[in-house]
Amino acid sequence: MSLRSSLRTPLRLAHAPRLQTAHLSRRLAPLLPIQRRRPSASSPLISLRLFSTPPPPPTAPGAPAAVQDAQPAQPQYPIPTWAKRLPRALRWTHPYLSLARMDKPIGTWLLYWPCAWGITMAAYSSSLPPTTWAWNLALFGTGAVVMRGAGCTINDLWDRDIDKKVDRTKLRPLASGEVKPLQALTFLGGQLSLGLAVLTQLNWYSIALGASSLSLVVAYPLMKRITYWPQFVLGLAFNWGALLGSSAVLGQCDWTVALPLYAGSVAWTIAYDTIYAHQDKTDDVHAGVKSTALLFGAQTRPILSAFSASFVSLLALSGYLNAQGPAFYALSVGGAAAHLAWQLREVDLDGRESCWRTFASNRDLGAIVWSGMAVDYALKIAAGTGAV
Repeated sequence: MSLRSSLRTPLRLAHAPRLQTAHLSRRLAPLLPIQRRRPSASSPLISLRLFSTPPPPPTAPGAPAAVQDAQPAQPQYPIPTWAKRLPRALRWTHPYLSLARMDKPIGTWLLYWPCAWGITMAAYSSSLPPTTWAWNLALFGTGAVVMRGAGCTINDLWDRDIDKKVDRTKLRPLASGEVKPLQALTFLGGQLSLGLAVLTQLNWYSIALGASSLSLVVAYPLMKRITYWPQFVLGLAFNWGALLGSSAVLGQCDWTVALPLYAGSVAWTIAYDTIYAHQDKTDDVHAGVKSTALLFGAQTRPILSAFSASFVSLLALSGYLNAQGPAFYALSVGGAAAHLAWQLREVDLDGRESCWRTFASNRDLGAIVWSGMAVDYALKIAAGTGAV
């Protein structure tokens, strides 16, 4: 054997394992995932690393195959902060809490304040005992939570196809498919049953008056399809408590006082809900939805100024007919006028965040109006007991 051959043979033998590995890698390449590692400074060769598919995460024993394969989905709909702390066994309620808008209590406040106004003005005129006044406020507060949720469920059942086309509402449980229509109807049945339980605590006159408002609640979502004035219908439904609060305290509605209060509250609702509707005006055009925001357009601010003035004027008339005291005119009337002027001056009707903040600030306006009524009532009761 020549010297050259004897030198080549050990080299071939030394490289044989590498050649076999490279050959095996080429054969397995179509079958296994291959990751190339960059050559390091210490190695002139490129090595190949074969990886197997990582094992799936462990699942509970006996779980169905579909559940084992599925990854846990995170809810896309908004839920209140406190709901996130519920035990795991109650987390199935999350989409229903979202359906009832429990994450946005502003709607409940806007439904409640006309009730509180009607109750407190009737309590003032009749010198109602404070315990009965407080009981009625609490009862109507419970009813506001329940019935506002029921109204949202009804609204979303009607609007689930429209909501899919609007960026702000496309993640609502019905629009996203998280809750099916039959499930929502079952949930609605429970909400209305609770609402009926609250209503039956009142006198028969009030039960009949309260039940008569349900047609407005059901009709409202349809109005945005056929008229540019759905905010007017919303006002009729949302402020029914101004009438109902009066009848709950007095046994029948004092129409002389309650009607101006109700009419003014409707004007107030048109004002704040038009601001709310400006959030979605671009999407509403594409979805074929009508609103006063689209109807008023560039004239929104002066038109809402007129509705705001109507609210303040009718509120003052209602107080005059109820013989309210100075606190009512200073806090309720004066406070409402100042707050509405601030809203119309500050709101940016082309900015979603500004529209939302201004709309939500009407919770505070409702509290300001009620505070003047409550002070008048407290002073009258104190005077009657000789405390002042």
